[in-house]
Amino acid sequence: MPSTSLRQPKAVWATAGASVVAFMGIGLVDPILPSIASGLNATPGQVSLLFTSYFLITAVAMLVTGFVSSRIGGRRALLLGLALVVVFAGLAGTSGSVGELVGFRAGWGLGNALFVSTALAVIVGAAAGGSAAAILLYESALGLGMACGPLLGALLGDASWRYPFFGTAFLMAVGFLCIAVFLQEQPKPARKTSLLDPIRALGHGGLASAAVSAFFYNYTFFTVLAFTPFVLDMSPYRSGAVFFAWGLLLAVFSVIVAPRMQRRFGSLTVLGGSLVLLAVDVLVLGYGDHTTAVVCTILSGAFIGVNNTVYTELALGVSDAPRPVASAGYNFVRWFAAAAAPFFAPRIEEWTGSLRVPFVVAAVTAVAGALVVVVRRKSLTLPHSRIRSSGGTPMAEELETKHATEDSVTVFAN
Repeated sequence: MPSTSLRQPKAVWATAGASVVAFMGIGLVDPILPSIASGLNATPGQVSLLFTSYFLITAVAMLVTGFVSSRIGGRRALLLGLALVVVFAGLAGTSGSVGELVGFRAGWGLGNALFVSTALAVIVGAAAGGSAAAILLYESALGLGMACGPLLGALLGDASWRYPFFGTAFLMAVGFLCIAVFLQEQPKPARKTSLLDPIRALGHGGLASAAVSAFFYNYTFFTVLAFTPFVLDMSPYRSGAVFFAWGLLLAVFSVIVAPRMQRRFGSLTVLGGSLVLLAVDVLVLGYGDHTTAVVCTILSGAFIGVNNTVYTELALGVSDAPRPVASAGYNFVRWFAAAAAPFFAPRIEEWTGSLRVPFVVAAVTAVAGALVVVVRRKSLTLPHSRIRSSGGTPMAEELETKHATEDSVTVFAN
């Protein structure tokens, strides 16, 4: 990371640190899914609802977060989101049934959506060194959180599946205190966001195409994230190590490799190729032996990292809608797939009696995402005025610090 990204005010580091923990919450339960199923006498299909409830609420919350943050300000939105995560993550650790745990994860998803939908705007608004350094810092926090979530889940979950939830509540409480102390209130946006603005933004053909393609891709992504732990059937430590390596590849390819590939080959070529390779990877994952499944799970992190970066650029730059509005509409569509995949993958396995079929479906959805990119290529081409910053982070040319307070950008897990 460039030195300019490291010399930041305490407020920026406090927000970035809380962002790491927020993104850790996505993969936190991966290594302990079998342990949760055993501890609560639940089936894989029931436990997978931990992801479904989380992301279903997240998807709906995309229509609400901009509405809320544009009225109460960035700092209060962050603190509200953190407070909800602390409460519901703590309650999740006390669950006596899988139904209670699923419900508490839904509340957790609401808090996390409110937090991460505001964090990037706050970091950009408070950071030194320009928006490029700030967004690189944010994406690094995202990658680090995605990598460390499974590791924390494994370390704490080896003793009890409840401990990762208590650990997350504690870390988010620390983040709440740091933001409360170090972050000053941010200026409110000049224009308040309505609940229907993100839906209206999807009337743009390019943004709608990006959202539909990302919907198919996210189904593949979260089949890997939510269903693979049951296929690997490993101890929390071993599963945590696998998904830690997966997260490291995701971080490296998202922050370092993807921007370089985009400059050389073009964003849409990179995206289409990466989606096809991801389809091949999950297909081999489903049909290979245990060692092959482990390798393909880790390798999928590379393709997911590339895809996340390119989709983020498309969501922020392909339409003329304000970035927070466009991003909210885009995420509203794609997070429904993140809710659907954990629900359908184990049920497809039950219906067909085969562990391979859910991965065949995931491969088909990845190819479908690539086909949308090919068919809608013209509408997905960024305007000529959009360029990548010298810092290497994909974004629009006009993303300047003076506009950051208007941008409660919802780049959740990119």
